[in-house]
Amino acid sequence: EPFVADEYIERLAWRTPGGGSRGGEAFDPKRLLEEFVNHIQELQVMDERIQRKVEKLEQQCQKEAKEFAKKVQELQKSNQVAFQHFQELDEHISYVATKVCHLGDQLEGVNTPRQRAVEAQKLMKYFNEFLDGELKSDVFTNSEKIKEAADIIQKLHLIAQELPFDSLMDFSCYPLSSAGKYHDLECQLIQEFTSAQRRGEISRMREVAAVLLHFKGYSHCVDVYIKQCQEGAFLRNDVFEDAAILCQRVNKQVGEVFSNPETVLAKLIQNIFEVKLQSYVKDQLEEHRKSDAEQYLKNLYDLYSRTTNLSSKLMEFNLGTDKQTFLSKLIKSIFISYLENYIEVEIGYLKSRSATILQRYYDSKNHQKRSIGTGGIQDLKERIRQRTNLPLGPSIDTHGETFLSQEVVVNLLQETKQAFERCHRLSDPSDLPKNAFRIFSMLVEFLCTEHIDYALETGLAGIPSSDSKNANLYFLDVVHQANTIFHLFDKQFNDHLMPLISSSPKLSECLQKKKDIIEQMEVKLDMGID
Repeated sequence: EPFVADEYIERLAWRTPGGGSRGGEAFDPKRLLEEFVNHIQELQVMDERIQRKVEKLEQQCQKEAKEFAKKVQELQKSNQVAFQHFQELDEHISYVATKVCHLGDQLEGVNTPRQRAVEAQKLMKYFNEFLDGELKSDVFTNSEKIKEAADIIQKLHLIAQELPFDSLMDFSCYPLSSAGKYHDLECQLIQEFTSAQRRGEISRMREVAAVLLHFKGYSHCVDVYIKQCQEGAFLRNDVFEDAAILCQRVNKQVGEVFSNPETVLAKLIQNIFEVKLQSYVKDQLEEHRKSDAEQYLKNLYDLYSRTTNLSSKLMEFNLGTDKQTFLSKLIKSIFISYLENYIEVEIGYLKSRSATILQRYYDSKNHQKRSIGTGGIQDLKERIRQRTNLPLGPSIDTHGETFLSQEVVVNLLQETKQAFERCHRLSDPSDLPKNAFRIFSMLVEFLCTEHIDYALETGLAGIPSSDSKNANLYFLDVVHQANTIFHLFDKQFNDHLMPLISSSPKLSECLQKKKDIIEQMEVKLDMGID
């Protein structure tokens, strides 16, 4: 707390007997003065004592300050000396390092030829063993050192290839020539790789594959790996699912074994496509190619779809730079012979199937189709005018049958819908609009011309004369059913044909064809109603 003189005096007076009125004592100023004088003297003595102590501490502080200042000066001088020594040492170290590097270069220049000479001497020693016809070195007799032996044989084989032809022929006559040993060791390494793969020893497979990488038989090692990967992989009926699972499994393993995993995986996929899938596709298609067009087209669509789906799954893997082109070529190699004439088979089947559907319907009605109204629109108008104003004979009796069938229409539209789907999947993009137009033409021929138009012609021919009591009731049924059927036709046109031709010149051709059909039918409907 801060010192307050008034409060201090008050407390002193209060503690002094006779200094106040408390306790019933009388005030004694003399005694209070005496107490104050004594207290002042005590304070003066205390002040002198404290002052002497302060002076002593100040002297001690000044002395220590001088000593520390002197030490700091000495340390600064010592630091300067140390820094100079450090610079000298750094220069000396740099000088020594330069000398060491120079000496190292000189030693390397001397040691490298020496090492090469030692290595050449060892190779000459091994070469002499081949010439003597007896391999004594441990590296050739110890199966645990197959990696070192492979490196030596590889070098000896390269040396032998550089020998003059005559010397090479003489050397190759020896039973243990490097070429023979090269081949034997190569076979031994491949066998070791095969055994390691069967045991599932990935590290050993990787080690042997790294050694074989410098041998000519490396590709054979890859072939063995691919062959063994497929053992037991295709046991189910779904060859496409088996192929996807196999590639997924190999994709995880191939990177741990080979230094070029994308090449090995691509070769495996190529083998699967060219052997397994091609054989499976051929068996499935050739069975029905000539005998059952419907089943053939269904199988072709299904197999091609499943193959492209498999290709989409394989796109996830690393197969090199242009995997899209690679997979497309594989698919094309399998299906090219079937896709070349696909549209001809499609049109032939669609024509035959549509004709059969119509014929079965007319047979169920015990109706023999006849040629009615083969002339143009003007001829039709003239016939109607003559029938209305000048009845020339009895009309055709249809017994109330419209000859329009919802079931027939649904079957024809369903067949055409499936044909459009197959066309979209199986046609080359450049041929897609043209092929779709041909399918549309088949639909127009059998649905619009052979069924709807025939029913309208028959209905017009069956309209009785103007004095008949059953005037227009029959033809109104024909009109109603024809309109319903044409709405279904128009829906399929928009839903299934338009997406295939929307960006091609065939669009205008199809629209014009559809317009002509509408106009022709409207004329007949209007005339029949009139």
